[in-house]
Amino acid sequence: MHQRNAGSENLAPTASDTAQASLTIDEHMERSQLAQRQADKWLISGSLLIGTAALGIFGLPLFLWGVRLLRRAQRDGLSVRPMLVTLLGYLVIIDAAINTVGWALDLVANHTILARVLLNGWGNMFDAGYFWHYNELWVGGAAGPGEKALEVGLILTVFTMRIAAAIGFLQMKRWGHQWMVITCWMGVVIWITYVFNMTMFADVRFAGVVLPVVGWWLYDIFYITPFLAIPYLHTVNRELFSD
Repeated sequence: MHQRNAGSENLAPTASDTAQASLTIDEHMERSQLAQRQADKWLISGSLLIGTAALGIFGLPLFLWGVRLLRRAQRDGLSVRPMLVTLLGYLVIIDAAINTVGWALDLVANHTILARVLLNGWGNMFDAGYFWHYNELWVGGAAGPGEKALEVGLILTVFTMRIAAAIGFLQMKRWGHQWMVITCWMGVVIWITYVFNMTMFADVRFAGVVLPVVGWWLYDIFYITPFLAIPYLHTVNRELFSD
């Protein structure tokens, strides 16, 4: 008996398990909500900074700290949002925000020093559509073929829809889940369209840049990450999301 019990010492309840067991339902929910809010404060702050692209290096530590707080709450047995839902929701917000901020800068603030430094530098390094005849169109900004049409169309529709869908998704709302499915499939269409557009006008987009095709894939391959959410969105239990 002693030998048999000795092998089961690791199954003894921990201090946190004992503390959780002594809590009432109301106390447990109160602690869970507090832990969720604390994690979301860091996650939201990090996402806002990463979404600006230029300040992403400062936002990443904040975001990772929020993830750590959420994991700690899960280990303590608190009822917080699933980690995969959290990561997918915030990554979609970051993806849409980076596109919206960058393209809005090119669309309405293309004569500012910030745009001339960041976007022209980007064009010189990766995508000559942001360097070739820059600010020579009547709209201003990038003169790459098809770029302005994509900027106006996607800023006003898909990217704003994706941010709204991700917010609802993080709140575990059913409409958030439904719109995440819709906008992720729209993202597939956007990515294929953008890749084909750049391929058709490769003589403009990749001529004379420091890192042409390889450089473009280095930064654009990350835009397929929202598509990786599609299998999860179609297989997750929809009962987890409330009306």
